[in-house]
Amino acid sequence: MKAVRKAAPGPGFEMEDIPVPEVGPGEVLIKVEAASLCGTDIHIWKWDEWSAQRVTPPLTVGHEFAGAVVEVGERVEHVAVGDYVSAESHVTCGMCFQCRTGQAHMCPRTEILGVDRDGAFAEYVALPEKVIWQNDREKMPPEIATLQEPFGNAVFAALAHDLAGQSVAVLGCGPIGLFSIGIARASGASRVLAVDLNALRLSLASTMGADAVLNAAEVGEGDAVAGWLAEANDGFGVDVVLEMSGAASAVDAALKGVRNGGRVTLFGIPSKPVTIDVAESMIFKNLTVLALNGRRIFDTWYRTRWILESGLVDVRPLITKEMPLDDFHKALELLASGQASKIVLRVGQGGETAKPSGAAHGEGAPNIRGQVVHR
Repeated sequence: MKAVRKAAPGPGFEMEDIPVPEVGPGEVLIKVEAASLCGTDIHIWKWDEWSAQRVTPPLTVGHEFAGAVVEVGERVEHVAVGDYVSAESHVTCGMCFQCRTGQAHMCPRTEILGVDRDGAFAEYVALPEKVIWQNDREKMPPEIATLQEPFGNAVFAALAHDLAGQSVAVLGCGPIGLFSIGIARASGASRVLAVDLNALRLSLASTMGADAVLNAAEVGEGDAVAGWLAEANDGFGVDVVLEMSGAASAVDAALKGVRNGGRVTLFGIPSKPVTIDVAESMIFKNLTVLALNGRRIFDTWYRTRWILESGLVDVRPLITKEMPLDDFHKALELLASGQASKIVLRVGQGGETAKPSGAAHGEGAPNIRGQVVHR
């Protein structure tokens, strides 16, 4: 099969021909139909300090996808050949304290698809049944289904607060920030403000429902952004700030721009340590500050599915381009340029992996290798 790979340490990806993954007990094989690019993929492509320390090549990259099951291994009980699925990208151990107390998204033994194990920028991907998420093809086509994984991050971060009737500021309008704007608007926020440095992102912020946007480069950093938040909110600090960029100046603006007694979620990941005046910026303001990462497995997925299937938040404006998998180089360059939000890579055509004859009633059916799938 074709797969986009980090073949060796250093910048770049390569398209390689590699064997279709073998399916072990408790695993399923999925024919990928669509996969979307993420900022994490850009980090690995550029081979920055984080990826050099974390990723061990060779590796197939990509972790956001949708496709159809073509083979199931022994002891698979809840997933069938022909199922149209996506997957939670965090493969957790299931036995640590966090996993056994409903906090699997914090599992210290997590393996991330496309980071720690072979991912989905390929014709096929094999995954444990426990991370598979079944989709409704009529309600959620592949280009939307592949966005559930990143959209879930925004659902988790934004809905950690009751946003109804609240003024909300989103600092950082990458895809997660833009998703969060749509969620805040759909949740009944009284006012939604957005801040970024990129004109395209700010335009998309307005499309997603922001009442006012600010290019931080035009006013300077820190106090100026906090002052704009108050000015745009009738002279008061905002009720809730979602910090989605990780920039030190944005963290400072979030803590200064929220009202006394307000709430701040820190979701962006700083590239280096950030200095905070804890007394002045947090304690004396009686702030509630949440530091969040990922999404709750699988609670967030249920919320995500309902929001997307119902049309409560329309994410199509954020799909800048759909491109064939073979054009992954162009897709990466476009995303890295800052002139794209989400790019969806198409892998084959939807519907090509219809349920094989005889599989509907649990009978053995030929898989892609001409063997018999276990049901």
